[in-house]
Amino acid sequence: MAENETVNAANTEPAKKAKKERRTHKIKVGQVIAWVVIFILFLIITNPALLWFLPDETKSDIQGTWMRIFGDVTKISSTFQFSWATIFQVIAIILLMIVLTTVISFILDHVKPKSPKAKSTVTLFRSAIKYITFIVGFFWCLGALGVNLSTIFASVGIVALIIGFGAQSLVEDLVTGIFLVFEDQFNVGDIIEVSGFRGTVESIGIRTTAIRDVGNNVKIINNSDLRNVLNRSTAASYAVTTVGISYNTDLEKAEKAIDAILTGVKEKYPNLFLSVPKYTGVQELADSGVILKFVAEVREENVFSAPRILNRELKIGFDKAGIEIPFNQIVVHQAKD
Repeated sequence: MAENETVNAANTEPAKKAKKERRTHKIKVGQVIAWVVIFILFLIITNPALLWFLPDETKSDIQGTWMRIFGDVTKISSTFQFSWATIFQVIAIILLMIVLTTVISFILDHVKPKSPKAKSTVTLFRSAIKYITFIVGFFWCLGALGVNLSTIFASVGIVALIIGFGAQSLVEDLVTGIFLVFEDQFNVGDIIEVSGFRGTVESIGIRTTAIRDVGNNVKIINNSDLRNVLNRSTAASYAVTTVGISYNTDLEKAEKAIDAILTGVKEKYPNLFLSVPKYTGVQELADSGVILKFVAEVREENVFSAPRILNRELKIGFDKAGIEIPFNQIVVHQAKD
C-alpha cells in the first residue's frame, strides 16, 4: 500500500513539473558548457600563440601549416578584407554572440521575479537580447571584414537603413512593447481581452505578446496591434449565478438560511471568494419557481469556477434547510364526464 502511495505521489503534477524543470536545467547547463568549450577550442586552434606550452618554433610551424592548406585568398574581393584570418575572426564573433546569448538566457531562467512588472521586464529583456546580439554581431562582422560602417551610416543614415530593411513594423512593435511594460498597461500573469480573445498574458516580447486562453490555446499578437485592451486583472471581478426555489417555500425563512449558507461558503473557500457572497434578491418570478440572484467577488482567474462551486454549496445548503429547488413539471388535468 505504501509503495503504491509513493508511486502515485511521484506521478502527481507538481512532481512531473519539478522533474521537467530539472531536465530543462541540465540541458541549459550543457548548452552553456558546450558553447564555451567550442569557443575556447576555436580560439586555440586558430591562434597557436595561445598554446603557451608549445615552443615558438612549433607555433610557427602550425601557423605555416594553416597558410599552406588554405593559401592566400585576400584577392578574392576588393571590397572586403577577405582572408582566413578575417574568416576566423567572423566565426569568433558569431561564437561569442552565441555564448553571450546562451549565458544570459541561462541567467534569466534562474531569475524568479515576484512582481508582475518584474516578470514582464524579464520577458521583454529575454526577447530583446536576441535582437541586440544579432544586430551587434552583424555590424561587428562587417567591421571585421573591412566594411567602413561610418561611411554607410553617414551616407544612408540609420533611419533610412532601417526603412530600407523594411523594419518599420519592427520599430513600432518595439516602441509599443516598451511602453506596455513601463506604463503598466498590463503585465505577465494578467488576464486581458483584446480583439475578442480573452486569456492570460504569458510573455511580452520585443515584437509580440503571447496570450493563453482557458482552452490552453496561445495567441501571438504583434505589440503594435494591441489596441483597446481590456485588463480584467486590475480590479476584482464578480461571479454571478441564479438559483430557483419553489413557490411553496417561505421566502423570508429561505433568506435567513441563505445568509448562513453564504457565510459558510466564504469560510470553506477563503482563497476563492474575496468576501462573503451576496444575495441580491429576487431576480425573476419564473414559471416553475422564484429565481434568486447571487453575486460573489473573486479574482478574474476564478470567474468561471466560482459560480460552479457556489451552485454546489447552495444546493447542499438548501437540501439541509429543506428548501426545494423546483424543476419543470407538466400538470395534466383529466376532464370529468
